[in-house]
Amino acid sequence: MVGLFVLSFFFPAFLFLVKVLLGVLVLCVLLDLVALFQPRQGIMASRSMQEKLSNGSENPVYLYVENHYAFPVRLEVLEELPFQFQKRDASFAVQVPRGETHVIEYQLRPVRRGVYSFGATNVLVNGPLQLARRRYRFGQGQEVAVYPSFIQMRQYELLAASQHLSAMGIKKMRKVGHSAEFEQIRSYVPGDDPRTVNWKASARKAELMVNHYQDEKAQQVYCLIDKGRVMEMPFAGLSLLDYAINATLVLSNVALRKEDKAGLITFSDQISSVLPAERRTSQLQKILEVLYHQTTKFQETDFQRLYVTVRSKIKQRSLLLLFTNFETLNGAQRQLPYLRKLARHHLVLVVFFENTETNDLLAKPAQDLEEIYLKAMAEKFAYEKRQIVKEFTAHGIHSILTPPDQLTVNAINKYLEFKARGLL
Repeated sequence: MVGLFVLSFFFPAFLFLVKVLLGVLVLCVLLDLVALFQPRQGIMASRSMQEKLSNGSENPVYLYVENHYAFPVRLEVLEELPFQFQKRDASFAVQVPRGETHVIEYQLRPVRRGVYSFGATNVLVNGPLQLARRRYRFGQGQEVAVYPSFIQMRQYELLAASQHLSAMGIKKMRKVGHSAEFEQIRSYVPGDDPRTVNWKASARKAELMVNHYQDEKAQQVYCLIDKGRVMEMPFAGLSLLDYAINATLVLSNVALRKEDKAGLITFSDQISSVLPAERRTSQLQKILEVLYHQTTKFQETDFQRLYVTVRSKIKQRSLLLLFTNFETLNGAQRQLPYLRKLARHHLVLVVFFENTETNDLLAKPAQDLEEIYLKAMAEKFAYEKRQIVKEFTAHGIHSILTPPDQLTVNAINKYLEFKARGLL
């Protein structure tokens, strides 16, 4: 039409044809508008997700789009995601047949705990002639809380139930000797250890009877989470504090399923929260709620205050898993006196983190003098991390130096090892 309009300046006969085509176009646009706006609610859309999102995990979100028009529609769905995701291009182009419902699924991975506010779900519908578009808005102001990674916790539960924990890196620990807790005397079956035969009971029953032992129960397991400035370091979007929180939730669930008592202490320059170790069914929910409200404090951690709190609040010998981070040997040695005092009364496991970026730098060949200098500094930091482990071992303190993404697996393996060796 534009080309014909330009030609009509030189050939006036084309002007009538341009007017006819313009009239046809206007009529088609009007028909498209009537088809789009005649129904009061031609499109219905809704957003469906869990009441709580899992921090650091992929959370599915579902959009249901219903077509109430008398014709199939092509539409674009624009999602207004919470500002924490920093994502402005969440759009989905779909085609929905007449009278049917289309389901759109996408994944969200939050990396911070807290309340997330969703905006509207905008649906832009094209008319049957693709000449007009109508906008619908649904679900404005929906809020959802992001909690520690309960999805990861459930994954470990399902794998444990299906005996596939080795797929996540959990090792099967061979028990050394017997647990100290006697359960019952039962009949001998092939495969029982001959050393467990109870000869007196066998003489009375006229058949072989064996002593049956079980894992010790009701042992206290406390997770001590450092919230100081050293735990703010990020890795794959999550801070070290959030990795420790997620691992604490999974480990507490494992301990409760092993019929141990799970407790929690969070601290920085002050003691933030103390949750006594219990074995009740509500304990895991209490731990989840306490972990949800934890934030990093940019203060120097006070290990002396932690020692005083542990000595006053925890009277029974317990397993203390301390989640913290040491970047230098000097920093670890400053806190070593308090850790040694804790180790006199409890089984202490210090969990701190490898600097994976330093390891990546060491794996690359140096190309110039500057890179040689950087690699030398990286090797110094990596060497000090290894020296910290040796320093703790020399003073009878157990430790784990782990990449952040393997924290949960390594902590569970160490806990199971302690149970198998009967160290508690």
